[in-house]
Amino acid sequence: MNEQYANRDWMKAVNRNLVLNLVKSGGPISRKEIADRSGLSPATVTNLTAELISEDLIREMGAGKAARGRKPVLLRLNTRAGFVAGVKMMRDSLAVVVTDLDAEVIHHETAPLPGAHPSAPAPDEVLEAVATMVRAAFAASGVQDADVLGVGIGLAGLIDGKAGICRYSPVFGWRDVDLVGPLHAALGFDVFVENDVNALTIAEQWFGHGHDRAHFAVVTIGFGVGLGVVANGQFYRGRGGSAGELGHTTIVADGPQCGCGKRGCLEALAADPAVVRHVAAAIERGEDSILDRDTLTFDAVVAAAEQGDRVSQAALADAGHWLGMGMAMVANVLAPELIIVGGEGVAAGRWRLDSMHRAFEANAFDHVAERTDVIIEPAGDETWARGAACVVLGELYKSPLHDRTAVPRERSVAAAPASSTK
Repeated sequence: MNEQYANRDWMKAVNRNLVLNLVKSGGPISRKEIADRSGLSPATVTNLTAELISEDLIREMGAGKAARGRKPVLLRLNTRAGFVAGVKMMRDSLAVVVTDLDAEVIHHETAPLPGAHPSAPAPDEVLEAVATMVRAAFAASGVQDADVLGVGIGLAGLIDGKAGICRYSPVFGWRDVDLVGPLHAALGFDVFVENDVNALTIAEQWFGHGHDRAHFAVVTIGFGVGLGVVANGQFYRGRGGSAGELGHTTIVADGPQCGCGKRGCLEALAADPAVVRHVAAAIERGEDSILDRDTLTFDAVVAAAEQGDRVSQAALADAGHWLGMGMAMVANVLAPELIIVGGEGVAAGRWRLDSMHRAFEANAFDHVAERTDVIIEPAGDETWARGAACVVLGELYKSPLHDRTAVPRERSVAAAPASSTK
């Protein structure tokens, strides 16, 4: 293919993606509105919409209103033109969802992770369980193989999405484990793998609070502390997908030991295990608490805080303070319009979040906090798995404009988008 044809096909792919996204975000919408918003000629819009209709990605849905003359035919996304699965891989369980093209969950289930050694399961055991659950989820949803666009996998740790490799997982203790190859072989679908926080960020970018924001960050709190970043409208992975390790930023020199081996990491001060350790240490010192040191869990600490336990309230407030400090660093460095705080740890509510807000406002530089919206978005198993599904959908809607080397392709809804993991 010579350069002239390559440039022409690339530009067509860019324009086609622009039209698809305008129908997705603005539909029902007329061809004239698409031309007005995109700057494309009416003839180009007509040709591109005809192509998308022939692939059943968009559909005509009757006439709209017109001040005079012929009423325009409106177009909308065919959200059931294809389906994706998303899997959240956790320490002791797997969560899977099946969604349509608008990220609407049509099936969700969670199951214990099998294996004789749940603390350090072998990769082949886990991946076999993932493949089995995905197959069962598609069957339960009535989705045929021809309608599957791909499978997204979300996992905590250093994930090289382009290579499809888990470089390091603190959850399973894995290093340099190929995730995409075995799953693709077992399922026959394109497979995308991403850090779980990055997956949530992609979901927020395409379908959530970040949809109309060019600069935003997602900070997650739970077993760890994570960060996802969108800058100038583009999701930021960093080299090898390793961007976003906010939890392993040193906050206190010679502070508490972190699971990564360092001391004083934000995660060792702000995450859920840090709260439990704080309460255990207070009880050990003889402070009065309704909790039993031998049966401590994070949920028990939250429940005790609600019952007025001062030790639990103090531990959650301290963790919230450090989390707010971390958010201030994010705001000072990136100047986002929005920070979305998510994860299972926000279930602690005001006991953690009030001090988080105070620390953020006190430590953000010169009115940065005033110019940054903060939204709390709890994330349960289904939300995490939906985030993984959105990694696949993000590939469908992502413009080739920012990947000049992308090879234009003819696509039917029966074929998955080109995988970023290959």
